[in-house]
Formats: sequence, C-alpha cells, structure tokens
Amino acid sequence: MFEQAFKNIDDVLRKEAGCTTELDYTEQSSWLLFLKYLDGLEADKATEAALDGKKYSYILDKPYRWETWAAPKDKNGQLDHNAALTGDDLRDFVNGRLFPYLHGFKQRATGPDTIEYKIGEIFGEIKNKIQSGYNLREIIDHIDELRFRSQTEKHELSHLYEAKIKNMGNAGRNGGEYYTPRPLIRAIIQVVQPEIGDRIYDGACGSAGFLCESFVYLKQANPKRTTAQDRVFQERTFYGKEKKSLAYVIAIMNMILHGIEAPNVIHTNTLSENLADIQEKDRYDVVLANPPFGGKERPEVQQNFPIRTGETAFLFLQHFIKILKAGGRGGVVIKNTFLSNTDNASVSLRKLLLESSNLHTVLDCPGGTFQGAGVKTVVLFFEKGAPTRKVWFYQLDPGRNLGKTNPLNDADLAEFVKLQKTFADSPKSWSVDARSIDQATFDLSVKNPNGGEEVTHRSPQEIMDEIATLDAESAEVLGNIKALL
Repeated sequence: MFEQAFKNIDDVLRKEAGCTTELDYTEQSSWLLFLKYLDGLEADKATEAALDGKKYSYILDKPYRWETWAAPKDKNGQLDHNAALTGDDLRDFVNGRLFPYLHGFKQRATGPDTIEYKIGEIFGEIKNKIQSGYNLREIIDHIDELRFRSQTEKHELSHLYEAKIKNMGNAGRNGGEYYTPRPLIRAIIQVVQPEIGDRIYDGACGSAGFLCESFVYLKQANPKRTTAQDRVFQERTFYGKEKKSLAYVIAIMNMILHGIEAPNVIHTNTLSENLADIQEKDRYDVVLANPPFGGKERPEVQQNFPIRTGETAFLFLQHFIKILKAGGRGGVVIKNTFLSNTDNASVSLRKLLLESSNLHTVLDCPGGTFQGAGVKTVVLFFEKGAPTRKVWFYQLDPGRNLGKTNPLNDADLAEFVKLQKTFADSPKSWSVDARSIDQATFDLSVKNPNGGEEVTHRSPQEIMDEIATLDAESAEVLGNIKALL
C-alpha cells in the first residue's frame, strides 16, 4: 500500500547533497513522518471532541499545522497549489519559522512525558538537511499519501520503517548502534515473558526494537484486553532512555508507528545517573537491552558506579541490576569477553551478578549475529533477588555463516527457546552448578562439554604478534610488486 511512497521519498533524498547515507534518509523521513502523524492524531482528537460536544484545543497553532503549510487542500480534497509553499519559500519557512517554533515546545511543556515535550526535544535535536525547496515539496507530497488511521495502515508503516532501520544497521559500523536483529529480540522476549502490568525498561533503547517487539508480544498474548489494561499498556508499560539524538528521534517514531501514542522515551545519558540515587519508585519489573559496548566513559561518569570501568557495557549492566525490582527479570546482550576477562572490574561485575541475581541462562551467539560489529556476543538472562545456583548455557549454531545476505532468523532460535523452558541438555546446551564456578575469578567461559567447540580467547600478546607477522608479510609482498614496476 505505502511501499512505493517510501521508495519515492528515498529516490528524492538521493538527489540531495546534504543526504548521503541511509542514516540521513531515515532521519529526514522521520521528522516529516512525525508531523504528518501529529496532524492525523490532532484531527482524530478534534473529531472525538466534536462528537462529545466539546471544543478541541490544538497542540500546534494553525500556521504550523501540516494542513496549512505542507498540504493545504482545495474544496475537492486535492492539494491546493496556490496555497502550498514550494522552492525557497518552503525551505525558508521550514528552517526559519517551523523548526524554531516546534523546538520552543520543550520550554512550554508541563513535563517530559507529554507529547509537547517530545515535539520540542525532536526539533531541537535534528536539522532539516533538504536544502532544495523543490525536493522538499516532492517529499512532502509523497508523505502526504501515507495514512496512520487504521491498524492495518499503521502495521504496514511500522514494517516499512523497520526495514529502513535495518538498512541503517547494514550501512556501516555506526549503523549497527541502531539495530538489534529482530529474531534475537523476539527470542529474548519469549524467554523473559513480560506480562501486562510489568514496567518494561531499556536504558539504551536505540531504535526501540526491544520496546516495540514487547508491545507486539503483549498484544498477541492478550487479545482480549480491557479499556483499563489498554491505558496501562499505552501509558505505563514501556520506558526507554537514549543518549544519541538521531536514535532518540527514530525510537519515538518507531514506537508511534507500532501503536504507542506518547512513548515514554527520554533523551538522556543513562550513565550520568548516580546508582546511589535510584529509589524503589524508579525500579522496573523487566529490563531488555543491548547496551553499546566498546565505548569509553569519562572518569566523572564512572564515579556514579561502585565498580569503576571505562567499558560502557559494564556500567550499563550495573545500572540494569540496580534498577530492577526484587524478582525483576533481565535479558541483556553483552560481548562474550565479559564471561572471561580477568581485569578487576570484570571479575567484580561477574561476582555481583552471580550473588545478587539468579543468572539462569546464557545464550552464546555466533559471529555475524550483528552486522558490521565484528564482536561475538552473549545474552545474559537473570532474575534479581536470589543468588545463582545453576547456569544453563546454549551455544547457538545456525549451521551457516551469518552475514548481510544471510542474517539470523526466527527458525535459528526456535530450539533455544524450546529447550530453555526446561533447561534441557543437548549437544548445544548444558548446565553448570554455581558451586563449581571458580570463586577467585568467577569465570563463566563457554565450554561445551558435549564436544562442541571450546571458546578460547587469545592473549593480547598473541594477537599483536600475529598483526606484526601479517604486516611483515604485506611489506614483503609490496616490496616484490615495487621491484616489478
């Protein structure tokens, strides 16, 4: 229904000098999609108010509504070309008047959980990169073809938008920050099993994949919901935080397209919060996350954590353990070296996890699970409140090399989800008694006793030696080539 419109929008964006990557295409589509969505939402609310004999108070003043500046209609419902801005007039209006007006909502909003605050936050963070007013006019005309009214329309739009996010994930190293493979997310959710009434949290939400897939899971698991349950579902179930501006905007738009009208996503650096300040009212029932790894946090941020480390993912794990309620469940992706690193922070963090929570399951993911990331990962499943007694490991082996053209799929994870229910042993799965874990190192390395490949990590010296050898070989080959010239 809308696939061609999305293709047409990307085709126009490719003509723009300021838009060069999939990230740019998604960003620029997002702010326009958001304003088109807001127009439809306001129209629906105005209709509802009229049916109740009430007057609706619009969020946006008339000159800044989509129907006024973007797509004014004549009496036949067609675009009024005499009233519609185009060229330099359109570009100047968007840059000089529309964006400053929308950004001003942040100061005028009553709180960060309001749609007004979200508007101000979004339009303070992104900029219009479409510098040709004629290209912008063409894109607006395509956006105006889209409809958000019915569930079928929203469902298709959410799938098309997810495909854009996936393309971003495949666009290069930084694209992967925004995209966790959806089959992996769905498997994690099936193991953690969130319920209506749970407060579900992702403190590094990226494009909000975990929150959107949890929404889909809970809708399917609870088809006969009451009005009160729907309100809880919409307003008090899904919570996210995101540091990066573009990811924040995409998360908001992705949740809206999935059917969450006013997403509880805050634009903030989660790690800037001091763990000592977290109170019971701040805690959540479920944590689902794939925090960034490899980043280095500044010393003043590390001060917020009992176990100080520059590794971003290890700080996030401390945050997640602390912010879970007693009895709360977690499913967290982390790089596999966490299981065996011998530095003080890694050892202390493993000790904290094993003693404060029941780490019941570790899913060992193969290389290639994350496009462009270049690291192997594991998923930690734990329940806070009681120490670990037994850890069940599953070594995922899809039987093929994973890559951009051959990604992870739901079938690859079906056996894991099935066996995990009973923690069954198999050629790919086994259990380790917590009493057998070394109490000095708390090493949790993946060692399959059933003849599977033992994962061993080379020492830094071995890696450096190999790099030096390869460099020497390259220099020799280059020397031979130069001799031939």
